[in-house]
Amino acid sequence: MRRYYYGFLLMLIMPGMAAQAGVKRIEITSRTPVLDGRSFGEAGAYELLEGRAYFAFDPANPMNRRIVDLQRAPRNAEGQVEAWANLVVLKPVHQQKDAGVALVEVSNRGGKFSLRYFNRATRRQLDPASPEAFGNGLLMRRGVTVIWVGWQFDVPRRDAALRLHVPRARYPDGRPIYGLVRSDWTLDQPQRSLLISHRNHIPYPVADPDDPVNVLTVRDGRDAPRRVIPRHRWRFAREENGRLVPDSTHITLAGGFEAGKIYELVYRTKDPAVVGLGLAAIRDIIAYAKYDSTCPFPVRYGIAAGVSQTGRFLRHFLYQGFNTDEAGRQAYDGLMIITAGAGRGSFNHRFAQPSRDAHRYSAFFYPTDIFPFTSRTQFDSLQWRSDGLLAHMHNDRHRPKTFYINTGYEYWGRAASLIHTTVDGRADVEPLPNERIYHLASGQHFVGRFPPRAKISGPNVYRGNPLDFSVNYRALLIRLLEWVKDRKAPPDSRYPRIDRRTLVPIDRVQFPRIPKVAFPTVVHVAYRADYGSRWLEGIIDRQPPRLGRPFPSRVSQVDSLGNEIAGVRNVELRVPVATYTPWNLRIGFPAATHELTDFLGTFIPQPRTEAEKHRWRDPRPSLEALYASKQEYLQKVRQATLALVEEGFLLAEDVDYVVQRSSLVWDWIQKQDW
Repeated sequence: MRRYYYGFLLMLIMPGMAAQAGVKRIEITSRTPVLDGRSFGEAGAYELLEGRAYFAFDPANPMNRRIVDLQRAPRNAEGQVEAWANLVVLKPVHQQKDAGVALVEVSNRGGKFSLRYFNRATRRQLDPASPEAFGNGLLMRRGVTVIWVGWQFDVPRRDAALRLHVPRARYPDGRPIYGLVRSDWTLDQPQRSLLISHRNHIPYPVADPDDPVNVLTVRDGRDAPRRVIPRHRWRFAREENGRLVPDSTHITLAGGFEAGKIYELVYRTKDPAVVGLGLAAIRDIIAYAKYDSTCPFPVRYGIAAGVSQTGRFLRHFLYQGFNTDEAGRQAYDGLMIITAGAGRGSFNHRFAQPSRDAHRYSAFFYPTDIFPFTSRTQFDSLQWRSDGLLAHMHNDRHRPKTFYINTGYEYWGRAASLIHTTVDGRADVEPLPNERIYHLASGQHFVGRFPPRAKISGPNVYRGNPLDFSVNYRALLIRLLEWVKDRKAPPDSRYPRIDRRTLVPIDRVQFPRIPKVAFPTVVHVAYRADYGSRWLEGIIDRQPPRLGRPFPSRVSQVDSLGNEIAGVRNVELRVPVATYTPWNLRIGFPAATHELTDFLGTFIPQPRTEAEKHRWRDPRPSLEALYASKQEYLQKVRQATLALVEEGFLLAEDVDYVVQRSSLVWDWIQKQDW
């Protein structure tokens, strides 16, 4: 394979650079043929471009007015605020702008997911010489240009992480800006010291370790009262070779941090990053590809995809009106918002921590699941406020065609029902014409490992749900491409509804009494939270927030096996051999065993024989009662896959994959020694 290095950086400078903001220039540092120039059908050969994107943002432009602290950031000689990010582009060698579509992946915490999610790639690193990095080439065969650009300033320090380098804000006279930051930890094993950021991200250091504002508390559960830990018992330090070393980004506690407890630190820091530039960078990279004639990866249409954290990012992107660029043009034509639930996040406020999320039993009370939730504007009488996810669009014609895709976990663990119900939880709210809502029934947050490993109770109850909805992501991406490019309408929305009695409070779920399986008594809820009087300006003054009345969460009703009945039901539910729940209880953890395990579901194979059914006292039908043989089972699986193809939720090319995986699941169940 040949790899080309430029003797100098290829600098592509936009015309009118002195006046034009957005992408100022692109530096391509390497250009590499993919798989030695292998052709991907009609799209031909692909190449990998790597380099940097340099941005400039005009603080006076009304499209940037919602970027918190942009006015306080340092400016260049033209009065613009600058930032830069690493850039990776996968594109056809012979690219035609008129037909081209770019998929901009909004990177989850600095990584890359698109080739795994849509190409079924098995290699995480984007190695242009490795066939495993490109899977079955679905994106390439469709001629899609894939763009990765850094948007998050604080991703962990690791090779190849996508990062946006942003300035720090100060007052006009040069004085530093101070503010409060909060960190929390749910500890399931003892710890000697703790990094004060989330998931190993780069933290805001404490401004003054001796500041009396710095407070550490401990509590015994999510809603338990906080107890202040005396200041003399803890310090800003880390343990190194058995001794304590002062460190402004770690804390230690005399005697160590105890398993089963929730610790929370509030401290004062300074010099806030202009975090909201990440939203503008994602906006401007597609505007550059669509509208700038000098772009080396020109396209006509743009789709953005985000998963989990970055699905929430895209909801925030919409809410804050970023789909119109500085020149008043539409940025994205389509959005694929995956497993975001009802959340937005910490993407544009002072001292924001973009990694912070919200689950039932971790990352508590951050500004993630906050009103509004639906695209349509609603009035919340308890806050005396009207708002909607699309209420702040600069131009209603710039509403992108949007897929909201959630699994069952997001209803249990991320309050997803709020995206299509009234604030009181009593009625459905219809999606807009430019939207579809798809619920992937009974799935956990991501496709679980198969075969499962962690048995938690009973002979056949496993932590981790292997229901494979990855095939739906592939099909729905194609449906979105067709909607954007060809104006071909996608399948109608499929999600649990109040008017059909398929969306219910958790105490009305008719879950079967499966032996050794406890049904949850809790569900994640979103709160009316008070972050202080300046919150609408993007400044948090109250840490932790004062919590008001929660919004009601609802979940999908289930069938007689305990599998969810609403939404897109894959073959695992249409031709069942197991119960797949999108929830899992913290059984075996040191505390809160009645609470939900983050991200995970439960896998409960059905009894294989009538004798096993009676021995277990299991109310579910045995496999021998449902299927005369494995052959009959697989015939029904194939029929179910063909129905899913017809409905638009499965690609015809994935039928054999689904049948083969079903065969593996059947064989594994039959071989277990229960």
